[in-house]
Amino acid sequence: MPAAFNGAGVNWLLIGRSGLHAIPSIPADIPRNASIHVQVQQVDAPMTIARLLTVLALISITLGGVAARADEPVPQPGAAAEAGHHAHRNEGDAHDHEGEHEDDVIVVRATRTGRNVEDDPVRVEVIVREEIEEKAIMRPGNIAMLVNETGGVRVQVTSPALGAANIRMQGLYGRYTQLLADGLPLYGGQAASIGLLQIPPTDLAQVEVIKGSASSLYGASALGGVINLVSRRPAEAPYAEVLFNATTRDGQDITSFASTSLSDQLAASLTLGAHRQSNVDLDDDGWIDMPGYERVTVRPRLHFDGLDGSTAYVTAGFMTEQRTGGTRDGFLTPAGTAFRQNQDTTRFDVGVVTQHPLSASLDLNFRAAGMVQDHEHRFGGLVDSDSHDTLLLEASLAGVRERTDWVLGLAYQADGFRSDSFGDFDYRYEAPGIFAQIDHDFTDTISASLSARADDHSEYGLQTSPRLSVLYRPGDWTIRASWGNGFFAPTPFVEAIEAAGLSRLEPLAGLEAETATTASIDFNYRNGAIEGGLTLFGSDVEGATQLQAFATAPGGPDDAVRLVNANGETEIRGAEVLLRYFWRDFKFTGSYLYLDTSEVDPVGLARRQLPLTPQHSAGFVAMWERHGEGRLGFEAYYTGEQELYDNPYRTRSDDYLHLGLLGEIVLGRVSLFINLENLLDVRQSDEDPILRPARAADGQWTTDIWQSTDGFVVNGGFRLRFGG
Repeated sequence: MPAAFNGAGVNWLLIGRSGLHAIPSIPADIPRNASIHVQVQQVDAPMTIARLLTVLALISITLGGVAARADEPVPQPGAAAEAGHHAHRNEGDAHDHEGEHEDDVIVVRATRTGRNVEDDPVRVEVIVREEIEEKAIMRPGNIAMLVNETGGVRVQVTSPALGAANIRMQGLYGRYTQLLADGLPLYGGQAASIGLLQIPPTDLAQVEVIKGSASSLYGASALGGVINLVSRRPAEAPYAEVLFNATTRDGQDITSFASTSLSDQLAASLTLGAHRQSNVDLDDDGWIDMPGYERVTVRPRLHFDGLDGSTAYVTAGFMTEQRTGGTRDGFLTPAGTAFRQNQDTTRFDVGVVTQHPLSASLDLNFRAAGMVQDHEHRFGGLVDSDSHDTLLLEASLAGVRERTDWVLGLAYQADGFRSDSFGDFDYRYEAPGIFAQIDHDFTDTISASLSARADDHSEYGLQTSPRLSVLYRPGDWTIRASWGNGFFAPTPFVEAIEAAGLSRLEPLAGLEAETATTASIDFNYRNGAIEGGLTLFGSDVEGATQLQAFATAPGGPDDAVRLVNANGETEIRGAEVLLRYFWRDFKFTGSYLYLDTSEVDPVGLARRQLPLTPQHSAGFVAMWERHGEGRLGFEAYYTGEQELYDNPYRTRSDDYLHLGLLGEIVLGRVSLFINLENLLDVRQSDEDPILRPARAADGQWTTDIWQSTDGFVVNGGFRLRFGG
């Protein structure tokens, strides 16, 4: 099936049972004398991950060949339209370098009004492209490390057998964090924990983090906060990059990103990834400490910028993964049986965002997203197939008048689950809602944002979610205060059930919505090369769901669990401290997080500390970076002791220190990198076994993870850039 054409078009992929095929698009205008010839051959052998790694490498280099012929600058088409009605100097909450980016405008998209990060009354922490590139060479396959090193954010492993993890913000439960892509729930309204490990950072321009209840903006799934992954805009000139990575634990990654302008108004990008990891049993006890996986991701995007100021964004995504864990071949659990724990995942998603100006001060906005995710689980001898789906439809009007921005909209969101083996847990939640937001600048130094949302939830009735934020900027100081209230619709998938499956869970009955009130006050200071910040925060969660163990046979051991609402409040109080100092090409960052937490013990009326929640944690990063030459970095992260419940070996964890070194050298369009992670080789299995002596009531064979499981790891590779 040979094919050849001239032009700077985008190559699309067709994945089928017989292999993978590259499909050339309609060519776009290109610089004179630029051409590309693509040879496409059908692969009749079964598509293995090794073969796909090779094919993706060839495709990435081919795409880069288009970009390498362009010598034009790289402006961002449509950037002015995306900036909304505000274009002010940026400084403060963005994680960026001093000087070079001091005057860049960083527009926040997660808060709907399109304000610059410094002018938004809602505190939004922005991780910019330079830091994303740094983390991408440390962990190219997923965004876990990227968000884990953000102050007040903790990535918690929820399933040791499969390596699943979720995102906890300021001590709140991970299920309360909404993960968005360009403001859309492309990974599900209530994304599974494993989804965090299936998103590569290759195509991200920035990451926006809102801590505290954001239900007034995004509904039930954002009770604890929002992480919005903002994609890179295609440049006018063709551009491509490809990254190759390998680890000492037999892991490999290839990721690529290519973009081009198809016309004066239309641009496109394509992101590809192939990732694999071998099963690793570090302590030779027969239980896999690092689960194996093979994963492929594909995501094309189209951007349209009309002459009248209208914009449109369309994306589609495909991901397939096979993940394996549990006992190794030939090994048994203490019960004398093998227990393989596998999960095969296939996800399709599509999203649309449009903006149309009705007048100079009024816009009509529309968002829509759909996601279907199919799983096949194996828990020992039990096999179950299930499907999750999410649908979002949203229309809004946005206006500006002198010192006031406002948004008024209607939304409909549906989340569903269906299991082939456990039909008692099937559900379909539907929530039509109305939302409003108004931002007002009282003076040049004082502004406020008030937002509210009402959702008519099909299971939990009418729920209202208000939020108030105030900004005050006296001189070099920036002070923000926020208060919010929101709700979360319970599902069977609390952390332990995602890890253990549904077989030992009693059908849900009598649950009420989980609600929370969150508040914070932030003090930030910036003067020249010095930045500092202090955040005081608190959360009260009413009716948090908990697992309660019980015995199915009178007098027998606990061998089943039920999900119940806690009798009282879960209380969280804490503080974040952040310090930065810039000196020439060096940046030094120090952070500290204090958490004081308590919840009602599910087997009594006493209060206890939240499990797996360190009271003290801190970090220090020193980075030298010179653009066009390279970077060298050192990091140290301290994690304090954590309470452990239902752990047969201990009731409290040890504290530990995590050290790392990173180096990258840039040689023109090629950069070489190496990353040394966990220099002290800290590993939980050196302290206690991960495998339990007996299966837990919820069905898990493993203890909770409170420390690293993979020990000292070195990864390295190279990145190629073309065009731009």
